[in-house]
Amino acid sequence: MTDDPVTSESRPLGVPVPGWRPPARPERTTIEGRWCRLESLDLARHGDGLFGALCGEADEGLWTYIPAGPFPTRSAFDEVMRAAEAGDEMAMYAVVVDGAPRGVAAFLRCDPAAGSIEVGFIVFGSRLQHTAAATEVIYLLARDVFELGYRRFEWKCNALNAPSRRAAARFGFSYEGTFRQAMVVKGRNRDTAWFSMLDSEWPDARTAFERWLAADNFDDDGQQRMKLGVA
Repeated sequence: MTDDPVTSESRPLGVPVPGWRPPARPERTTIEGRWCRLESLDLARHGDGLFGALCGEADEGLWTYIPAGPFPTRSAFDEVMRAAEAGDEMAMYAVVVDGAPRGVAAFLRCDPAAGSIEVGFIVFGSRLQHTAAATEVIYLLARDVFELGYRRFEWKCNALNAPSRRAAARFGFSYEGTFRQAMVVKGRNRDTAWFSMLDSEWPDARTAFERWLAADNFDDDGQQRMKLGVA
């Protein structure tokens, strides 16, 4: 018995992507929201506020799963932030609420040819965590990505980082698998969990985000009336 000959017709191919053109890289500009504003990192403007929000003695846990930090001194913090500000490998934003920087988030691994980009280096201070602004950060970055024409928005985290995995699911990212022994971070093994959101999934995710972020979804005490659920 012999195998059937391999022909071009027997080799499956991906669906066509008509008119595909690689999108532009995100510009390092201000992104305005209802609850927060994302400003391209400027150490001279944001450094004092970010160091105060992210680098106190009680904030060391914020950096557990981040490749950098924690930062016991301002000079160590400035060195990393200055590299992020000037480098081409990430586009770092300061999350500004009521005029004060309260956290950072960044675009990473921008690959226009593949139409793929990652959100990462998410470090939110205690005053930003569990707020509408914290959720809006992800919405604003996702909106920017898909409006530019990207096909894939990635979220990756240490596989042991349970809060990050829950956040990815809450925001509508789909779990794709875990890359074992993907990195050595701070002298320890890191398995990396991969999540993604596709352009075809964004319309439903956008509707859910905008419904949740609406002012009438919060009572007088700032508590949500309806949970964010993205199918």
